[in-house]
Amino acid sequence: MSADTAGKIYLVGAGPGNPGLLTCRAVEVLRRADVVLYDRLVDERILGYAKDAQLVYAGKRPDCHTMPQEQINELLVERARGGARVVRLKGGDPFVFGRGGEEALAAREAGLRFEVVPGITSALAVPAYAGIPVTHRGLAAGVTIVTGHEDPGKPGSQVDWGRLAAGNETLVIMMGMGRLAEIAQALLENGRGADTPVAVIENGTQPGQRSLTAPLGELAERVGSLGLVSPAIVVVGAVAALGEQLAWLPARPLCGRRVVVTRARAQASELSSMLRDYGAEPVELPTIEILPPKDLTALDTAIGAIAQYDTIVFTSVNGVAAFFDRLRAHHRKDARSLAKAEVWAIGPKTAEALEARGIVAEFVPREFRAEALLDACAGDDLGGRRFLLPRADIARAELRDGLAARGARIDEVSAYRTVGVAQHRAAVLRLLAEGRLDAVTFTSSSTVRNFVEQFSAGEVARIRDQAVIASIGPITSETARELGLPPTVEAAEYTLEGLLAALVNYFENASAGRERIEKPQDGRAADHSNPQGERRA
Repeated sequence: MSADTAGKIYLVGAGPGNPGLLTCRAVEVLRRADVVLYDRLVDERILGYAKDAQLVYAGKRPDCHTMPQEQINELLVERARGGARVVRLKGGDPFVFGRGGEEALAAREAGLRFEVVPGITSALAVPAYAGIPVTHRGLAAGVTIVTGHEDPGKPGSQVDWGRLAAGNETLVIMMGMGRLAEIAQALLENGRGADTPVAVIENGTQPGQRSLTAPLGELAERVGSLGLVSPAIVVVGAVAALGEQLAWLPARPLCGRRVVVTRARAQASELSSMLRDYGAEPVELPTIEILPPKDLTALDTAIGAIAQYDTIVFTSVNGVAAFFDRLRAHHRKDARSLAKAEVWAIGPKTAEALEARGIVAEFVPREFRAEALLDACAGDDLGGRRFLLPRADIARAELRDGLAARGARIDEVSAYRTVGVAQHRAAVLRLLAEGRLDAVTFTSSSTVRNFVEQFSAGEVARIRDQAVIASIGPITSETARELGLPPTVEAAEYTLEGLLAALVNYFENASAGRERIEKPQDGRAADHSNPQGERRA
């Protein structure tokens, strides 16, 4: 095969772990990829950009190489020779301790085209996320990045620990956790002071990031007591102490909290993204799936007679999406078909979904539930008005019955159905056993029901005792109480933003209460029993 018809190899840096730090070029290349060979620490959300590609795991741990480097090189060449666009997706930057140079040489020797897509290296990004500038005027005029994967006491090491110990520049040590004690000893023996500040940052740039600052002479003991493990970056030098002043990640109100998101998978990303912005670690465990109705006859009949309706009421974003998808795909029509009807929406997100399709809702009740809509039109004469309600198959009857009681003619059709997903029991129980379940969010009654069905009464009680139960509104809260999970917090505004605000308010107040107990103002000894404090175990 000639070079003109062969494929191409892309050596792509996935960045330090946080998908938000992926480069625009990396996203572009992943979207066009035919094959992606990815490393162990690449986030699944990054792989999500490669929707049409074959994914090949080529991850390595110190004690286990899924695929030797020679085999990786051969596979890259083989697939590119077959005409594929092959992405080698590597954590950090492919040319910083990523063996990207070896893979580039393999492509060149095979006569294949290749492109390097740099990534943000964790050597710089992780210290920044811990509030540590690797250079700082008056403290460090330079920085040296070294691998700790080599044995510092082994003859012939490529790392000159004696020279590094004697200098004043910042040392950033990657892949060094397995030999941290030996590295610290080598630096001490070669002249670095025992009081030199050192920072160790675990899971850098991720919501679960933890860090420790300790003197070099106490480093190994302190790291062991805290239980920090790989992946981690080690920063040696005076700048490491700045992390205690400049740490900005812990200031986010949900920093380190693990929050279960029970929404349908297609919708979970919005809430998860909001939680990450506030420092939380979202755990997506969708309990429901949104599917088309088993029988579309009623929906199709309603769409076919759309001009006969006086009012169309949309009660959810899902209802809007399902209705307009069917309107466009099957009936080959668009928003102009609704020109003769008033359109009402329950909730601002539903109204936004309509606006995205070219329709401004004439009426949105101030409170985002069916009862508020009924109250708002309580004095209206609805006699003879024809209403269409395209909703879920399990929608509550209050809206339908309330409008009918006011004389309206109602056609309620299933635009979509909600199906339970029961496959996350083990993940929740694991978080419970580890004491890491901080909160569970519910955005509808169906998410509560399908969540609770997966657990025994005793397990539901354990979830209730350990986690904050967060509800989006009173209808969801009522269901949660009936099923043994009374909400700890409920959104004042029945939106995702309102749910997030309620969670933030709870944890900020809990943290403030805990700080008042741990740091009493009257000088008495701290009482760590905290019987009335935060509910978390």
